[in-house]
Parts: sequence; structure tokens; C-alpha cells
Amino acid sequence: MEGVSDNVHGVILAISSSIFIGSSFVIKKQGLKKAGANGKRAGSGGHSYLLEPCWWAGMLSMIVGEGANFAAYAYAPAVLVTPLGALSMIVSAVLAHFILKERLHMFGIVGCLLCVVGSVTIVLHAPLEKSIQSVKDVWNLATEPGFLAYTFTVLVLILILIVRYVPRFGRSHLVVYIGICSLAGSLTVMGVKAIGIAIKLTIGGQNQFKYFETWVFIVLVLIFCLLQLNYLNKALDTFNTAVVSPIYYVMFTTLTILASMIMFKDYVHQNTTQIITELCGFVTILCGTFLLHKTKDMGNNPSIPLPVIVPTTDMDYKQESETTKVTVEV
Repeated sequence: MEGVSDNVHGVILAISSSIFIGSSFVIKKQGLKKAGANGKRAGSGGHSYLLEPCWWAGMLSMIVGEGANFAAYAYAPAVLVTPLGALSMIVSAVLAHFILKERLHMFGIVGCLLCVVGSVTIVLHAPLEKSIQSVKDVWNLATEPGFLAYTFTVLVLILILIVRYVPRFGRSHLVVYIGICSLAGSLTVMGVKAIGIAIKLTIGGQNQFKYFETWVFIVLVLIFCLLQLNYLNKALDTFNTAVVSPIYYVMFTTLTILASMIMFKDYVHQNTTQIITELCGFVTILCGTFLLHKTKDMGNNPSIPLPVIVPTTDMDYKQESETTKVTVEV
């Protein structure tokens, strides 16, 4: 029952995180619009938004959301917490529809519903968190041959991408930058989970910061976070955000779930039906995410109609041919 209770706490924290993070985008944009009306816009190099309380409220909302997400990993498995991050896009899209008047297209609504259905499916069939009594237990899991092999493979791939592919294809192929971010991100989440568990146990009266393993996890998380931040900024600066976001979400979430399965072996106590159902829920979220991003600007251009495919008959081809012929003769 303790595992079920921990999962419930993790889900509540993950959903709260999505609400705060999704709201932060809308609140910050509202602040940027107010600042742009009274001074130089941020897109033109202005920093007047720093004097706008609304923008700082958005930043505070994002910090609270990231904190809740951090805490969620201390209670629930990454297989459950990470996919729920898609809910922040729903919150952002819905609030933008009502507050910023950025109309949500019908396909966007379908995308939101797909994300909700996929999230509910994963929550209902998520594995229970493994009982961990000390950060040393996490260290033992991280140093098992399977996860060491995964870590070694990830580090080699990151090194190859940075040394060989970034100079040649970084500015032309999005997958290079996003690949580095996603690979490093999967290890970052495992480190964050270890730190979250250490904080949770320390608050409970078992000091975990006396162990060197805790500090190793902290140092590794800082290194991988800086690596992610660097190459994610490169990706956002080089490519369209509407393309970067869904691809990064898919690659990051997939690799994080894979890393969690290898390290924590979440699937051991699940049957085939549960595993397949979770995969279906994850694929449903991915479909909803892509649909939401692909159609996010369609509602803002109501004057542009969607293309209509009209069946063409042989008579249409004949009439078009005759019209062309008359035009040439004239």
C-alpha cells in the first residue's frame, strides 16, 4: 500500500507541476506583451520585461512547477512522471485560448484529448515504485552491469555527436543537437531521482548527505544540466521552436523511460498486458503532442481555409483540356 500511496503523491505532484509550468508560459507572455507595449520588445533586444510584475509571476510559477516535478521523481517512477509532462502543453494551450485569445483549433482540441487519454492510461497501469531505504540502494542500481552499459553507450554517443557531427551537421540536422540533449537528459533524470530520494529520506530523519554517493549524483546532474542547456539553446536558436519542442519531448521521454526500465527494472512485477497498455498510452500521448504542435497556429488564421480535396472526374480533365486549347489558339 505504501507503493500505491507514493505513486498517488507522485501523480499529484506531476500534475501540479504541469499546471504551474503550463500557466507560466501564458503569464510570462502576458508580461512580455505589457512590457512591449511600454518599451522595447524582448525580441528586439529589450529587457523592459524585467520591470514587469506579470513576467516575474510567470517565472515564479515556473520555479514552483519545476520544484514539484523534482519532488515527483522522489515518489513515483520516471515511467509515470515523465510522460505526464505533456499535460503542461494542454494547460498552456487552453489558457492561451481564453487569456491571450490565441484560438485553439479543433485538431488542437483533439490533440489535448489524446494527451489526457494517454496520461490516464499510463497512470492507471503504472508500476509501483521500488522500496528504497538509502541513496546507497540507488547507487547499487546505477552500478549494475546493465545500467553501466547503458551509461557507457550514452556517453560514447554524446562524444561522437559533439566531436564528429556537431561541426558538420549541427546547423542543418536538428536530430544532432536534440540527440545530445535527450541522451544527457535521460541520465539527468536518473540523477535527479536519486537526489530527490536523498532529500525525501533526509527530511524523514535519515541523513543521506553524509554519503559521497549523494554528492556524486549532484555533481553529475549539474554537469549534464549544463550540457543540455547549451545544446538546447543551440537548437532553439537554429531551428523553429514548433519543431524542436515535440521532437525533443519524444526523444527525451523515450530515452528516460528506457533508462528507468534498465536501472529500476520497473517492468519486473508487471504482466504483458500492463506493459502493452502503458506503451499504448505513451504512443497516444506522442500522437496528441504532435497534433497539438502541428496545429497550434491554425486557429490564429481563421481567414485561411483548410485545403479541400474535390474528387476529379474524366469530364473535368476534358473540360480543362478544351479550355487550355482555346486559350492557346486565341
